[in-house]
Amino acid sequence: MAMNNSATLRKPISRAEVTNAFLRSVYNWMALGLALTAAVSFALTYTALGNVLFTPQGMYIGIGSCIAELVLVFSLSLGIRKLSAQTATLMFLAYSALNGISLSFILVAYNVGSVVQAFLTTTCMFGVMSLYGLVTKRDLTSMGSLMTMGLIGLIIASVVNIFLGSSMLEFGISVVGVVIFLGLTAYDTQFLREMGETVPQDDATAVRRGAIIGALRLYLDFINIFIMLLRIMGDRR
Repeated sequence: MAMNNSATLRKPISRAEVTNAFLRSVYNWMALGLALTAAVSFALTYTALGNVLFTPQGMYIGIGSCIAELVLVFSLSLGIRKLSAQTATLMFLAYSALNGISLSFILVAYNVGSVVQAFLTTTCMFGVMSLYGLVTKRDLTSMGSLMTMGLIGLIIASVVNIFLGSSMLEFGISVVGVVIFLGLTAYDTQFLREMGETVPQDDATAVRRGAIIGALRLYLDFINIFIMLLRIMGDRR
């Protein structure tokens, strides 16, 4: 009887349960990354620590953090299969913290109300598009390709505007940027749902790697939507 009860208790985990657990892990790591970014940004923007932003050293800190972010995000994205789960996790958290430093150079230009409004709006828009990516039966691959091409164009336009300094072009870039990253949010969410449906249940390292790279993708979507919305609706100090 004891053996029968034990066999009953050890029911195989369904594929749906594995997928849901994977997606929860993705969103939990993304939320932790956003919380870390917010904490660092808040400390540098709204406390005495923010004084460093207005010193000559502040410029070097900003440039250094941007370079380190690029190194981390490319190393994590391209080398995820070779990294241990612990290393991938630490790299993601380090990237989130460094992005908090970079973001503080933007937030310092806006009042608190605008930052809160942009964050809440981003949360709602991101949530809607991510939910759409989870539940839709439509294949979003073509939309993802279109949004990726649009992102390349957006980057080129942003570089050009560094030299032009056009406020109208900056506004247009921000509006188009919101649309692009909302589309990428839906596509990335669907991609991660499909990843969760095939993730190896008995390979904890592969699951963690997938969760971390998934969290990074959604984190980048969220942060970019937030920055674009802040530029559109934010009141500068």
